[in-house]
Amino acid sequence: MARILGVDIPNAKRLVIALRYIYGIGRTTAEQIVKTLKLNPDTRAKDLSDEDLARIASEIQKNYVVEGPLQRQVRQNIQRLKDIHCYRGIRHRRGLPVRGQRTRSNSRTRKGPRKTVAGKKKAPSKG
Repeated sequence: MARILGVDIPNAKRLVIALRYIYGIGRTTAEQIVKTLKLNPDTRAKDLSDEDLARIASEIQKNYVVEGPLQRQVRQNIQRLKDIHCYRGIRHRRGLPVRGQRTRSNSRTRKGPRKTVAGKKKAPSKG
């Protein structure tokens, strides 16, 4: 497996698909990188030379924020929202959906498994 910026790139996949395994690189960014370096997007990762891998790594380091620094930046942004007590920060803190989704019937992913509360017992009927 080829390694770019500490990430193993799958050998059998096309270059534009394989680059997406790096955190912070999606479809558009991968296509831009390939276009900038004038590489064939249909090339398999195993067919890349060491020179090509080095060019890709330097291009990504120079122009994009990826992997550890990007994850740190996202964490800091969320922490800032929590610190200023804005609505989104409060939702993050409580573990509820942040982007306006309903919570009455859905949002089990954010809220976790159901915590069942026992219902009120009915009084025995006379008769």
